[in-house]
Amino acid sequence: MSKLDEFLAGDRHEDVALFLTDEYLDSDGKLRRLGEEVEDGYVLVVDGDDGRSAFSAGTGMDAMEFSRTAMERDGHVHRDLGGGECPEAGEEGEGDDGEDHRTEFIFAFSEAENEEVGGLYARGEVIHAYAHCACGANYSDKWVVDEEEETGVQPGGTEPVHADE
Repeated sequence: MSKLDEFLAGDRHEDVALFLTDEYLDSDGKLRRLGEEVEDGYVLVVDGDDGRSAFSAGTGMDAMEFSRTAMERDGHVHRDLGGGECPEAGEEGEGDDGEDHRTEFIFAFSEAENEEVGGLYARGEVIHAYAHCACGANYSDKWVVDEEEETGVQPGGTEPVHADE
Protein backbone atom coordinates (compact mmCIF):
# COMPACT_ATOMS: atom_id res chain seq x y z
CA MET A 1 0.00 0.00 0.00
CA SER A 2 1.38 3.41 -0.93
CA LYS A 3 1.73 6.33 1.49
CA LEU A 4 -1.18 8.04 -0.26
CA ASP A 5 -3.38 4.95 0.06
CA GLU A 6 -2.49 4.71 3.75
CA PHE A 7 -3.22 8.42 4.25
CA LEU A 8 -6.61 8.16 2.50
CA ALA A 9 -7.43 5.12 4.65
CA GLY A 10 -6.85 7.23 7.78
CA ASP A 11 -3.68 5.39 8.77
CA ARG A 12 -1.19 8.31 8.75
CA HIS A 13 -2.40 10.91 11.27
CA GLU A 14 1.10 12.31 11.83
CA ASP A 15 1.49 13.12 8.13
CA VAL A 16 0.01 15.70 5.77
CA ALA A 17 -0.78 15.34 2.09
CA LEU A 18 0.02 18.00 -0.48
CA PHE A 19 -1.38 18.15 -3.99
CA LEU A 20 0.66 20.38 -6.29
CA THR A 21 0.33 21.10 -9.99
CA ASP A 22 3.43 21.39 -12.18
CA GLU A 23 3.51 25.15 -11.61
CA TYR A 24 4.18 24.61 -7.91
CA LEU A 25 6.70 21.80 -8.16
CA ASP A 26 10.42 22.39 -7.84
CA SER A 27 12.34 22.69 -11.07
CA ASP A 28 14.82 19.88 -10.28
CA GLY A 29 12.05 17.30 -9.87
CA LYS A 30 12.70 16.18 -6.27
CA LEU A 31 9.06 16.57 -5.27
CA ARG A 32 7.88 14.65 -8.33
CA ARG A 33 10.02 11.70 -7.26
CA LEU A 34 8.65 11.84 -3.72
CA GLY A 35 5.00 12.05 -4.71
CA GLU A 36 2.44 10.02 -6.56
CA GLU A 37 1.30 11.27 -9.94
CA VAL A 38 -2.41 11.96 -10.27
CA GLU A 39 -4.31 13.32 -13.25
CA ASP A 40 -3.48 17.00 -12.79
CA GLY A 41 -0.32 16.96 -10.66
CA TYR A 42 1.33 15.13 -7.80
CA VAL A 43 0.32 14.20 -4.24
CA LEU A 44 3.04 14.00 -1.62
CA VAL A 45 2.50 12.46 1.81
CA VAL A 46 5.09 13.65 4.30
CA ASP A 47 5.66 14.14 8.01
CA GLY A 48 3.43 16.94 9.33
CA ASP A 49 6.18 19.44 10.21
CA ASP A 50 8.09 18.80 6.99
CA GLY A 51 4.84 19.00 5.02
CA ARG A 52 3.86 22.35 6.49
CA SER A 53 7.33 23.68 5.67
CA ALA A 54 7.19 22.26 2.14
CA PHE A 55 3.73 23.76 1.65
CA SER A 56 4.95 27.19 2.76
CA ALA A 57 8.07 26.98 0.61
CA GLY A 58 6.14 25.84 -2.47
CA THR A 59 3.17 28.19 -2.23
CA GLY A 60 4.48 31.17 -0.25
CA MET A 61 1.61 30.72 2.23
CA ASP A 62 1.60 29.57 5.84
CA ALA A 63 -0.23 26.21 5.90
CA MET A 64 -2.29 26.94 9.01
CA GLU A 65 -3.28 30.45 7.88
CA PHE A 66 -4.24 29.05 4.46
CA SER A 67 -6.36 26.37 6.18
CA ARG A 68 -8.16 28.95 8.33
CA THR A 69 -8.97 31.03 5.26
CA ALA A 70 -10.13 28.02 3.24
CA MET A 71 -12.45 26.87 6.05
CA GLU A 72 -14.62 29.91 5.40
CA ARG A 73 -15.94 28.34 2.17
CA ASP A 74 -17.12 24.84 1.31
CA GLY A 75 -16.30 23.10 -1.96
CA HIS A 76 -15.75 19.57 -3.21
CA VAL A 77 -12.22 18.13 -3.01
CA HIS A 78 -11.66 14.92 -4.97
CA ARG A 79 -11.32 12.00 -2.60
CA ASP A 80 -7.93 11.06 -4.09
CA LEU A 81 -6.73 14.63 -3.30
CA GLY A 82 -5.93 15.11 -6.98
CA GLY A 83 -8.02 18.24 -7.47
CA GLY A 84 -11.35 19.75 -6.64
CA GLU A 85 -14.37 21.71 -7.79
CA CYS A 86 -14.14 25.42 -7.11
CA PRO A 87 -17.39 26.80 -5.65
CA GLU A 88 -16.93 29.83 -7.95
CA ALA A 89 -17.04 27.66 -11.10
CA GLY A 90 -20.11 27.14 -13.23
CA GLU A 91 -21.22 23.81 -14.62
CA GLU A 92 -18.52 23.76 -17.30
CA GLY A 93 -15.70 24.44 -14.84
CA GLU A 94 -15.62 28.15 -15.64
CA GLY A 95 -17.16 31.05 -13.76
CA ASP A 96 -19.44 33.60 -15.36
CA ASP A 97 -16.36 35.68 -16.07
CA GLY A 98 -14.57 32.87 -17.96
CA GLU A 99 -11.85 32.50 -15.31
CA ASP A 100 -9.80 29.36 -14.99
CA HIS A 101 -11.00 27.19 -12.08
CA ARG A 102 -8.29 24.54 -11.90
CA THR A 103 -7.20 23.44 -8.44
CA GLU A 104 -3.59 24.58 -8.02
CA PHE A 105 -2.81 23.02 -4.66
CA ILE A 106 -4.34 21.18 -1.71
CA PHE A 107 -3.19 20.80 1.89
CA ALA A 108 -4.76 17.89 3.81
CA PHE A 109 -4.48 16.09 7.13
CA SER A 110 -6.45 13.44 8.98
CA GLU A 111 -7.75 13.00 12.50
CA ALA A 112 -8.39 9.78 14.35
CA GLU A 113 -11.85 8.67 15.34
CA ASN A 114 -12.87 10.37 18.58
CA GLU A 115 -16.22 9.41 20.09
CA GLU A 116 -15.86 12.01 22.85
CA VAL A 117 -15.88 14.86 20.30
CA GLY A 118 -18.95 13.42 18.60
CA GLY A 119 -20.35 14.27 15.16
CA LEU A 120 -18.21 13.16 12.23
CA TYR A 121 -15.33 12.31 14.55
CA ALA A 122 -17.40 9.65 16.33
CA ARG A 123 -18.03 7.93 12.97
CA GLY A 124 -14.39 7.28 12.05
CA GLU A 125 -11.18 8.90 10.81
CA VAL A 126 -11.78 12.30 9.20
CA ILE A 127 -9.84 13.78 6.26
CA HIS A 128 -9.62 17.59 6.18
CA ALA A 129 -8.68 19.08 2.81
CA TYR A 130 -8.04 22.73 1.91
CA ALA A 131 -7.81 23.75 -1.74
CA HIS A 132 -6.69 26.79 -3.73
CA CYS A 133 -8.12 27.54 -7.16
CA ALA A 134 -6.42 29.35 -10.03
CA CYS A 135 -9.14 32.05 -9.72
CA GLY A 136 -7.85 32.85 -6.22
CA ALA A 137 -10.67 31.19 -4.25
CA ASN A 138 -9.81 28.99 -1.27
CA TYR A 139 -12.23 26.31 -0.07
CA SER A 140 -12.39 23.27 2.17
CA ASP A 141 -13.96 19.86 2.46
CA LYS A 142 -13.89 17.11 5.08
CA TRP A 143 -15.22 13.60 5.08
CA VAL A 144 -15.23 10.40 7.08
CA VAL A 145 -12.97 7.68 5.69
CA ASP A 146 -15.08 4.91 4.14
CA GLU A 147 -18.13 7.22 4.17
CA GLU A 148 -17.00 9.49 1.33
CA GLU A 149 -20.42 9.39 -0.38
CA GLU A 150 -22.30 10.11 2.84
CA THR A 151 -20.15 12.92 4.24
CA GLY A 152 -18.47 16.05 2.93
CA VAL A 153 -19.27 18.14 -0.12
CA GLN A 154 -20.37 15.83 -2.89
CA PRO A 155 -19.37 16.22 -6.56
CA GLY A 156 -21.29 19.10 -8.12
CA GLY A 157 -22.32 20.48 -4.73
CA THR A 158 -21.24 23.32 -2.48
CA GLU A 159 -22.91 22.30 0.79
CA PRO A 160 -21.47 19.57 3.00
CA VAL A 161 -23.45 16.47 3.89
CA HIS A 162 -22.70 15.95 7.57
CA ALA A 163 -25.44 13.85 9.04
CA ASP A 164 -25.07 13.53 12.80
CA GLU A 165 -22.51 16.34 13.06
